[in-house]
Amino acid sequence: MENQLPDIARKGRGAISNQTSRFEKQERFAIDDGWTVEEEAATALNTSLGIDKARSVITYNQSPDIPFDRSINPYRGCEHGCIYCFARPTHAYLGLSPGLDFETKLFYKPDGAALLAEELRHKNYRPAPIAIGTNTDPYQPIERQQKIMRQLLEVLFDHRHPVSIVTKSNLILRDLDILEALAKRNLVSVTISVTTLDRSLARNLEPRAPTPARRIDAIEKLSQAGIPTGVLAAPMIPALNDWELERILEATANAGATNASFVYLRLPHEIKSLFEEWLDNHVPDKKKHVLNLVRDGRGGKLYDAAWGQRMKGTGAYANMVSQRFNAARRRFRLRKRRLELDTGQFRIPPRPGDQLTLI
Repeated sequence: MENQLPDIARKGRGAISNQTSRFEKQERFAIDDGWTVEEEAATALNTSLGIDKARSVITYNQSPDIPFDRSINPYRGCEHGCIYCFARPTHAYLGLSPGLDFETKLFYKPDGAALLAEELRHKNYRPAPIAIGTNTDPYQPIERQQKIMRQLLEVLFDHRHPVSIVTKSNLILRDLDILEALAKRNLVSVTISVTTLDRSLARNLEPRAPTPARRIDAIEKLSQAGIPTGVLAAPMIPALNDWELERILEATANAGATNASFVYLRLPHEIKSLFEEWLDNHVPDKKKHVLNLVRDGRGGKLYDAAWGQRMKGTGAYANMVSQRFNAARRRFRLRKRRLELDTGQFRIPPRPGDQLTLI
């Protein structure tokens, strides 16, 4: 359309556009009706916060290629704005865009801790490590005010329930007291996601996430506190940041990381076009090379959801990245597997007014 306004990068935001989701029948876009003021079009988007009403807080899965069967996501959407985030397409289920909506229209579970306590008390519940941060980051900026994650950790500690946490935020250090108490009982492991050590690249890829240096510092402080901490080098983007893989593992191992994993770039659903827009805007000269290597690692496509392949990819280039990772992991003495957490301490703490047992 001749008078359609072009999408432009906004400071502090990862997505370039707010494209319609895959479930919408109509496409929405901005046009110039003659009244648009250029400064207004470039105005930064504010973040809005809504309530996510849920009957339960634990989500179960049967995926054969991930090491947990249950997880908690305190938030929907993520203000970090990572352009590659594989959780972006979930915003489509809310009738929102996986683009700018995902990082500006956020939802939280104010009763998450209360729901968790009730679920853990259910007579049929059987404990197993709960993963937090596997979808959107539990320590994204709004957690500073909402403190949902801290409330969840308090419930988990009261129940002596094991938990594994993935984040790219040093805000996790706020909860060092609870994490130390859990770690003394072998009930927690933490993984810090480090995509790049290049601050400039990180600013464009992950505009509102803490800097790489702060994440390395978080690994060091967590490790010094006796909390088992690993690194997730993800995603490895061919011809963009994959050359840093060994440097990331070395820096995090020196900071105290004890295990490592990595993920080859995943581009499901709307992320394909969002990532292409990002390449056009930030590294247009590398776009063709990056996408060709992504296809090489995904059987000629930009994404292959096959079990066992979606995380690491296939093909010569993806296999080479895997070989490099394995060699560097051995060199820097990073464990292949995460720590086995203890489920035997699980208990149901008494509530105010409960009758005490004689045992």
